[in-house]
Amino acid sequence: MELLGKKLGMTQVFDAQGNCVGVTVVQAGPCTVLQKKTVQTDGYEAYQLGFGERKPKHATKALIGHCRKAQVAPAQTLHEFRHDGTLALNVGDQVTVKVFQPGQYVDVIGFTKGKGFQGVVRRHKFAGGPMTHGNKGWKRRTGAIGERLTPGRVFRGQRMPGHMGQRRVTTQNLRVVQVREADHVILIEGALPGPRGAVLVVRSAKKKPTKA
Repeated sequence: MELLGKKLGMTQVFDAQGNCVGVTVVQAGPCTVLQKKTVQTDGYEAYQLGFGERKPKHATKALIGHCRKAQVAPAQTLHEFRHDGTLALNVGDQVTVKVFQPGQYVDVIGFTKGKGFQGVVRRHKFAGGPMTHGNKGWKRRTGAIGERLTPGRVFRGQRMPGHMGQRRVTTQNLRVVQVREADHVILIEGALPGPRGAVLVVRSAKKKPTKA
């Protein structure tokens, strides 16, 4: 099972054994089932979830009509996940944090913080050149990037300055510490990708058992 959520920040809580655990607070759901895909109609089994709301003036007519089928406001974020046909959900159903339980392991998918355009020292941890006065122009530069006559080109994947961050990352095998149904909040042990307010996808762990 997968669920959309928003990262609220980090804090500390005490678990059942009295240990202080650093957790990330995620407002997971409630998500509305906007579309149900089947093998007969689409060739595979999947559900499309909608999370959050946006003003109709900020939504396209296609999105407004798509969400109207589920009798909800235009969703801020859409996400589709496949399943094996065992889930029994219909269009308009609400999916909440009740799908997870304390002690369960989950994977969290999100986008890391964007750092903008960065040089090789920050982006790739290059050492740079000496900082003494005699080294003219060789401080935080890249240095040589290729050979001369042979091969006479820059190899693919050469570490150079460029855009840093803002990439999709999956953090695996994180333990669910608490599930607060009344607040639609789930506390997950450890750090999660993205800044505060980032939209995350929380799913059951692929590599660890469902229950600890």
